[in-house]
Amino acid sequence: MSTTISSTSANPDLDWSQLKETVVMLNLAIAQIKQSMHEGNSSVDTLADSFTSLASNLNEIQTSIAQQQTDNDSLKNLVNDSSEKVHAAIIAFQFYDKLSQRLDHVSHSLDSLTQLIADPASLYSPPQWQALQESIRSKYTMEEERRLFDKVLSGVPVDKALEEFSQKVTKSSNDNDVELF
Repeated sequence: MSTTISSTSANPDLDWSQLKETVVMLNLAIAQIKQSMHEGNSSVDTLADSFTSLASNLNEIQTSIAQQQTDNDSLKNLVNDSSEKVHAAIIAFQFYDKLSQRLDHVSHSLDSLTQLIADPASLYSPPQWQALQESIRSKYTMEEERRLFDKVLSGVPVDKALEEFSQKVTKSSNDNDVELF
């Protein structure tokens, strides 16, 4: 959304309003999230490609070792250890992907919120706010996001909702549940 604002908190006039200031601050947050995601995704894509190639090379080495008749236990152990580390790195990338999805959701939500509060007809319309909330919730792909959203919207304090969220995520991690998406 491109909104030109002539009146600012640094230079207020009769047209100044806290809603316009809120829109500017939300747009700043959106820009920062999008830039961070862009920079992070580029680096992670490079790392993911490298680890994928490493995993493929390690599989070829394992196959070659298995086909040899000699006893290369130390080489086998080294390859197995490297394969485990590559696997752990791939899981870490999956969690980064989850983080990236969440930031993308936040960015889109902030953008939608900015559009709603910038429109005087929508700003004071409960159905428009409900539609915004339903739209935001519908974009969540992970069940834990939907539960957190529901708790916060139902009035649970953010700290308490996050505490419950963290406990469930910790339990899932301990159970070695990796959500593929």
